Amino acid sequence: MTFHTPTPLIHTALWVACATTHTAHAAPASGYACLIEPSQRIELRSVVEGRIDAITVDRGAEVRKGQVLVELESATDRAALDAARYRAVMEGQVKTAESRREAAKIKLTRRDDLVQEKFIAAQDRDDTAAELSLAEASVVEAQDNRRLAELEQRRLQETLEQRRIRSPINGVVTDRLQQVGEIAQTGESARAILKLAQVNPLRIDVVLPVGLFGKVKVGAPAKIATEAPLSGQYTATVSVVDRVVDSASGTFRARLDLPNPKGEIPAGVKCSVQF
Repeated sequence: MTFHTPTPLIHTALWVACATTHTAHAAPASGYACLIEPSQRIELRSVVEGRIDAITVDRGAEVRKGQVLVELESATDRAALDAARYRAVMEGQVKTAESRREAAKIKLTRRDDLVQEKFIAAQDRDDTAAELSLAEASVVEAQDNRRLAELEQRRLQETLEQRRIRSPINGVVTDRLQQVGEIAQTGESARAILKLAQVNPLRIDVVLPVGLFGKVKVGAPAKIATEAPLSGQYTATVSVVDRVVDSASGTFRARLDLPNPKGEIPAGVKCSVQF
């Protein structure tokens, strides 16, 4: 039996295959390239059309969730709300109806006595009973009107609230696209008034080789290094690991959350991540 010594070409091919396999599983010395981004970006538009009366923030301002950022013209709605609020608390109509009811009750009691003594006809007593029924209905109507005024007050409050645009997040204003006096329009095609970004936590998306699939898990810590001149070392946490691998590139994506409570880490900075 004859044995052949592998040629140099075969040796080279075997070395390349082994090196490629090793590289696919080994992390680069500098880590995997990544980009630090806001956890979410938001464009603020109005749900109703109207003239912009005030914009309380400008580009770069920090905002808190629930803070009023934009106010639309609302003089008419405010006047209607004041009227509804007054109707909801006024008691004149109710007290008048209640007084008429009490008077009708007393009158009916007297009529009952007179009927028993046969000083008046039963028809007179029945007429007084009908008056009492009308007085009681007037009380119910007055109470209903006050309740309707309370509901109208709530409706107008909601309408007025729609003319205020509040921040849905804690974050920063990244752009101001409209000015006071312009008309705020509705719909996705309408121009946004403000753009916001949430910068705590920050988001990091990284593309990883398939060799790390199953090794990088949700909740695992990772070391983040920002590029110069903003060199810094931070710890992030894996929040999402894609369950589908890109077969063409042999990679999958993972997302990390990077705490930024003081806002010291700027978004848009390149970085590297090591697990």
